[in-house]
Amino acid sequence: MRLLTAVLFAASISLHAQSAVSTDPAPDKAAPPTMVQLSVPSHGERLLGVFYLAEGAGPHPTAIVMHGFPGYEQNLDIAQALRRAGWNVMAIHYRGSWGVKGDFSFTHVLEDADAEVAFLRDPAIDAQYHVDPQKIVLVGHSMGGFAVASATAHDPRVAGVVMISAWNIAAPFANLPDAQEDAAVQKFVQGQTKNDLAPLAGCTAESLGHEVFRHRADLNFLNFVSALATRPVLIVTSNDGLAAENDKLFAALKKADDSEARTVHMETDHSYSGRRIALEQAVLQAVEFVKTRPAPAQK
Repeated sequence: MRLLTAVLFAASISLHAQSAVSTDPAPDKAAPPTMVQLSVPSHGERLLGVFYLAEGAGPHPTAIVMHGFPGYEQNLDIAQALRRAGWNVMAIHYRGSWGVKGDFSFTHVLEDADAEVAFLRDPAIDAQYHVDPQKIVLVGHSMGGFAVASATAHDPRVAGVVMISAWNIAAPFANLPDAQEDAAVQKFVQGQTKNDLAPLAGCTAESLGHEVFRHRADLNFLNFVSALATRPVLIVTSNDGLAAENDKLFAALKKADDSEARTVHMETDHSYSGRRIALEQAVLQAVEFVKTRPAPAQK
């Protein structure tokens, strides 16, 4: 009977996820969905973005979707699907990116990710936007996948995390001696030729390469395993060359007894161009499961 109940429960989550991908919810005239412009404080600057607010009086579970480097793919289709499923969704730009004031750096990205979570810890913000502070989930793609892992590790109250083709930023340089900095930076710069860094301010590929090398011990998501292993983690991979590092993370989480860590691989590119609906469904299934769990311990 317990197994049958579990199977039926999983099926209901799957059906809800499929419906949110393809079907608008019945309208709530008293509390319709809406979108507001958002300004989030972080280290003296204001991070800019949007807050997709779910329909209904709430409070609503809330997701933060963090984009990658430099962020041409915003994954706002995932944000809209989450909202149709009853979630509020924040989508914010980091300092020095896409017109936000300040200098871009990977260190600033991680600080900004923490600031976004802290924004949702303000009771006044939660009341204004009908946020359930016990059901906050972080979803990140590529560099954003690293950022959400970092922010989740820093806040034990985050209920769950989804990492989509997470970029383990400094992994290629983890074991290099200091004397190889110039060669490592050149390798980093060569790896960025496919990225147009025009949306980023206060940095160059070279300056970012030096930052990665000098912080190579810190910019490794395997550092977060012990903190992440207490919560559900979904790791999504594709044919973009990042799967091996993500597989290491998944193996480390399982070794740390995270029974709620899951992984799924999709045969597509880094932007999931041919698997967007499958990606939305996978994310929705993960976050809907989080809604059913007891809230993480408050500290």
